[in-house]
Amino acid sequence: MIKIEHLRKEYENAVPLQDVSVEINDGDVISVIGPSGTGKSTLLRCINRLEEPTSGRIWVDGDEITAPKCDLNRIRRKMGMVFQSFNLFGHLTVIENVMIPPMDLLGKPKQEAYDEGIRLLRMVGLAEKALNYPDELSGGQKQRIAIARTLAMDPEIILLDEPTSALDPTMVGEVQAVIRELARTGKTMMIVTHEMNFARAISNRIFFMDEGGIYEDGAPDQIFDAPRRENTRRFIKKLKVLELSIESRDYDFLGMAGEIEAYCGKNQVPYKTAAHIRLAFEETMQLLMPALAVPRVHALIEYSEATERAEWTMRYAGPQLDAAREGDRLASSVLRGVTDGIAYAWNEGEELPNELRLKVKD
Repeated sequence: MIKIEHLRKEYENAVPLQDVSVEINDGDVISVIGPSGTGKSTLLRCINRLEEPTSGRIWVDGDEITAPKCDLNRIRRKMGMVFQSFNLFGHLTVIENVMIPPMDLLGKPKQEAYDEGIRLLRMVGLAEKALNYPDELSGGQKQRIAIARTLAMDPEIILLDEPTSALDPTMVGEVQAVIRELARTGKTMMIVTHEMNFARAISNRIFFMDEGGIYEDGAPDQIFDAPRRENTRRFIKKLKVLELSIESRDYDFLGMAGEIEAYCGKNQVPYKTAAHIRLAFEETMQLLMPALAVPRVHALIEYSEATERAEWTMRYAGPQLDAAREGDRLASSVLRGVTDGIAYAWNEGEELPNELRLKVKD
């Protein structure tokens, strides 16, 4: 088991890990997902001490590996690391790349290391490449050799840092197939990946990382189908978000229209959908401004790259008011013409209790 308490990692200009506490059980297969720069690779590198944590503690099978007198070489024999850049020795043949680590670090006899190396090369489908050199292999083949080399050390824990990110798309499947087979062996695995379908298929737990830590931890079905936290939902559904706040009748309408235009352009929103997004905002403001004694509106647009659909959520202060039904008839009619659905809710006790959700026509 791996136990992490209050792990923090600081660099000069960034703090990717602010406060990570988690337990990883024997046999867990965990995919680590999240936006770039949220500390996914840093977490793996801290676990095997390739990165020195700024603070916090890590235990592996009861041994505190962050303790000053910890025998790191002994602990690292329990862990294997697969990097996105392969890290094979170019001057050694494939079989030598696989044989030498267990011979040098575990003291295995040459023949035993050779026999085990050939077995592992057969497992990853590359026994016929035993006498080739790395520069004679494709990227997918190199990564499979790197996995075989890791397995040659018989680790209890395997850490894979974006193992397919450096590969041509045609080679990703062959490496994923090897990792799928490996996941069935009962070894503890952590895999940093941007391949969501792969993460869902292979894992029993998902770590979604954001805001300096493990933002959400759950089973694949929960994370991908019913995420509990907002940033997870936006990431999984590939939502692009723009937020606008109106605090006065004299708000900068043209400036906000420009922000909406730039948002649609940046996210390659189709022309007609972008026009409907803009009109939905304009007509909602036409409905709200006359009705609110003190204009306080929070407008949030979410556009899904996956479905190419957009939805406005308008939250506003004041007494209970379904503006789409009770406001100006012409504005209401135009609003219904550019939306596929309008839903109103009253959230008692909230700062902005009125909520209007608009499903924008594509």
